Amino acid sequence: MALSYRKYLDPEVVGKLKGMELKARLVVEGFIAGLHKSPYHGFSVEFAEHRQYMPGDNIRNIDWKVFAKSDRYYIKQYEEETNLKAYLLLDCSASMGYGSGDTIKLDYSSLLVASLSFLMLKQRDAVGLVTFDDKIRQFIPPRSKSGHLHVLLSELANQKPSDRTDIASALHQMAERISRRGLIIIFSDLLDEPDKIISGLKHFRHKNHEVILFHILDPRERDFAFPAEAIFKDMETGEEITTLPWQIRKHYEKATKDFSDRIAYECRQSRIDYYLIDTSKPFDLALYAFLAKREKLY
Repeated sequence: MALSYRKYLDPEVVGKLKGMELKARLVVEGFIAGLHKSPYHGFSVEFAEHRQYMPGDNIRNIDWKVFAKSDRYYIKQYEEETNLKAYLLLDCSASMGYGSGDTIKLDYSSLLVASLSFLMLKQRDAVGLVTFDDKIRQFIPPRSKSGHLHVLLSELANQKPSDRTDIASALHQMAERISRRGLIIIFSDLLDEPDKIISGLKHFRHKNHEVILFHILDPRERDFAFPAEAIFKDMETGEEITTLPWQIRKHYEKATKDFSDRIAYECRQSRIDYYLIDTSKPFDLALYAFLAKREKLY
């Protein structure tokens, strides 16, 4: 019974619903109902150091692992526990319009953006939205008021894939634009030059932002399970090529894995949280995996 709500969270089912707010609410409330409680309270915390427990401190902040080792009470101290500003960056380039099923990558990513906005605004964190292709398309500054959710969701509902891509350029533009240290969450298929992407991601870290990267891919982009003969069309240039997928599948899968492995490695080296998500995965499971992993960091 606890998982019965999940039948409504299949990506294809949710994709057919009307209204971004309805979709976001369904995912968030269903997600929380399925877990009974959220496993992660607050995106606005980043561990800084320990200090000795003092009377009056919140016992929820006691580090019990340290207590087990030292038999002394220590409190986890965090940086920027209030007034967090989060910037959600959504890739709206042409390739994000691809979907082997009923849900394209842009719609899947938009729903993740909407769901996280919903959660963070409930926590009174300030949330902003940035849409981009080869440059910044729209920038909605972070706000924490409840009415701000409608502004964000309305913008998300109007997004359509463009015909241009330059992820790195957009990332560099945004890194220069944000002056105060904040939380940067990026949603993209990363179909661009890896060196340039990595440079853009590191620009945010150079500015001391915390960065989370959601790498969104369609299942066919990972397993290349296409028919015996297929015509592939570049969604930006319109160029077409006919091939037998089985002949190049192994090489393609290796190239794709090598690409994602490299991005993941570079992210680890720069202390960037990297999450590879397949659009066939139900939204609530994607949220749970993300939030549960985040909780373990603290």
